[in-house]
Amino acid sequence: MSELFAGWDELIFAFVLFFLSHIIPVRPTIREWFIRHIGKMLYLGVYSALSIFLFAWLIVAVGRAPYVPLWQFASWQTWIPNVAMPFVCLLLAFGIAIPNPLSIASRNDEAFDPSHPGIVGVTRHPVLWAAALWAFAHAVPNGDVAHILLFGLFGAFSLLGMLAIDARKQRVLGADKWRRLSRRTPLVPLTALLAGRSRSSAQNNSLLRLGIAAGLYVGFIALHEYVIGVSPFPPL
Repeated sequence: MSELFAGWDELIFAFVLFFLSHIIPVRPTIREWFIRHIGKMLYLGVYSALSIFLFAWLIVAVGRAPYVPLWQFASWQTWIPNVAMPFVCLLLAFGIAIPNPLSIASRNDEAFDPSHPGIVGVTRHPVLWAAALWAFAHAVPNGDVAHILLFGLFGAFSLLGMLAIDARKQRVLGADKWRRLSRRTPLVPLTALLAGRSRSSAQNNSLLRLGIAAGLYVGFIALHEYVIGVSPFPPL
């Protein structure tokens, strides 16, 4: 049995710590205890720093894990994340630090207007969809066991997180308030727009957020090879 897991110890340990860090501190009772004792801003700062550290360690651990191929690499596969990442950057830029009482990474929730939901009219979980899209797109050109574990579990965790947040928010807000706030905010992106239940509307600082999205994409492309060690473009 020990031979079966030889070389996988660090990756397993990193996975366990990463997922525990995203399950335990966000439990309502635990989260409220921390906020009550250290304040919301410090809690969010420490939680974000811990998440970034553990995620970076997880990526390093994946690189150190045994290489077990699942499918053969083809140069066209690298275009999948290149096409997906602009949408990831848009979801992040427009989804972080906005009034959104229905999901995570929000602020000033009382300012949310369900009649003009902005990016929340596209999906009420823009940040989690960005994480899922990033994960599943990057799984395509990384067809080995360690990377599929990383991207597959990360993507699945993001999708399950949306369902868990929806269930918790419905309990906290109550059925009537949940229906009022969420009637134009779909779980699956664009479905409310396509069904005519919502319509596209600009949000505050839209041009600034578009600029941030463009900056994020350029930054990811420019730094990818230096940070990850692999060019984001197909080999010549």
